[in-house]
Parts: sequence; structure tokens; C-alpha cells
Amino acid sequence: MARPRTISDERILTAVATVIDRRGPEFTVADVAAEAGVSVGAVAKRFGSKSGLLQALTRAGTEEVVSRMRAAGSVRAALLTWFDRLADPVVATNNLAQLGVDLIDPELRALLARHYAGMEAELEVLCAAEDLPPTAARVLAALVYGTAMDWSVRPRGELSARMEEDIDLVLRGMR
Repeated sequence: MARPRTISDERILTAVATVIDRRGPEFTVADVAAEAGVSVGAVAKRFGSKSGLLQALTRAGTEEVVSRMRAAGSVRAALLTWFDRLADPVVATNNLAQLGVDLIDPELRALLARHYAGMEAELEVLCAAEDLPPTAARVLAALVYGTAMDWSVRPRGELSARMEEDIDLVLRGMR
């Protein structure tokens, strides 16, 4: 009889996000295991590899961000959920560096495409409810991605304040 799992997938995926925040794409499965308080073998058995961890993290992240967007209830509030955990420039840069590595892997790139499509589809629903133009979701998504990237390279002030300012400016113009 197999031993029951005492460590949840969620705990391991939280550890993945934590080590990416700290180390970017240089993280290892051993780093994740240490952060989660489990053996490397336990992580490898459950997720297979570093790529498997990243794929699971992307899938879980998609579900989580779409759920948070729905709960936000407005276009502005939904957009502010996208990068709200990246308040530190080092964390933002490490996550951006990981994104660059993810784009090289065809499986991760395909998952990211689904991730972004899911976020944009949810944003389209919110934009339609607020009578924004048909292309508003695409434009607003590009704005938020660009703002996050620019701020991670040239941090000035708080990311959340910069996001609010940029989103409000563009929404005023659209309305």
C-alpha cells in the first residue's frame, strides 16, 4: 500500500514560485525540495523534472489568476491582480528572466499562450460589461505587460502605483 501524501502539490508549487522569486531561472529541483521541506526524490516523483514543475505552476497560475479576475469585478481591479505579487524589482526581474527561459521551451510556451488567452478572455468579458471598445482587452493587456516589464528593468516608485496610473490614463481615454 502506498504512503498517503503529506505534502500537497500546492505546497510544492508555492515553493517553486518562491525560489523563482529568489533565484530566477537558475533555480534547481533541489532548491524547490528544500523550500518545500521534502526530498528531491519526492518532487521528482510527483513532477518529473524542472520543466514539469514549471508546467504545473503555469497551469495552477492560470486557474488562480482567472479566478481572482472574476472576483475583482471590474476591468481596472482585474488588471491590478496580474502582477500584484511583483512589488520588489528583484522579484520582478527574476520572474521576467524565468519567462524568457520558458519561451524557449515549446511546451511551456504553449501553456503560456493558453495562460494569456485565458486572462484576455476573462478581460474581454469585463470590458464588454463596461462598454469598452472591442479591442480594449488586447490593448489593456499589452499595457499591463509592458508596464510590468519596464518597471522590472527601470523601477521607479511602486509597481502598483505605476500600474494604477497607467491603467487609469488608458481607461479614461477609452471611455
